[in-house]
Amino acid sequence: MAKTVLFGLLAPYADWEAAYLASALNMLAPGAFAVRTVSVSREPVASIGGFQVMPDFDAASVPDDYAALALIGGMGWRGGAARGFLPLAEDYFRRGKVLGGICDAAAFLARAGALNHVRHTANSLDDLKNLGGPAYAGEALFAAKQAVRDGNIVTANGTAPLEFAREMLLALEAAPEEKIRGWYDFHKLGFYTAPMPEM
Repeated sequence: MAKTVLFGLLAPYADWEAAYLASALNMLAPGAFAVRTVSVSREPVASIGGFQVMPDFDAASVPDDYAALALIGGMGWRGGAARGFLPLAEDYFRRGKVLGGICDAAAFLARAGALNHVRHTANSLDDLKNLGGPAYAGEALFAAKQAVRDGNIVTANGTAPLEFAREMLLALEAAPEEKIRGWYDFHKLGFYTAPMPEM
């Protein structure tokens, strides 16, 4: 049975931050993962690029059989609507599921208390402090890197959708590590530079 990977979206979400991970799950492990979307309601969610997504679930109706939650960045994580994701993010963290956040969604994980005891990154340490507020106590574990994976927690800044995808794929053990790294190198280095990955 396919493992469910939920993509958490708030308008306006950064569509490019979801694209690599979603497509890689289906390309590297056909049939092994079910890509689904979740938002605070079942209303359509618009991306920065103008795509409209009808969420499969709202945050209160997510099924119990999930493998990972990937929170996709965008300015929505700075507003009040983000509070609707707190119980879901806290549940994933508490149950040790793979939990990822990129861009402002990484800083939102600070608000959920998920970054206090793991190495992590985000757009900036100031963002983590501002969005995390008193729930964030992980400043000493912050790393100014494109993406960081510590156990089942993956964080990335907004310029690192490929790195975010790579670390989420590794955390999910979606394919052999060599295959994941070959996929990453191909997309990062380009068609004429990287060896063609085996799909």
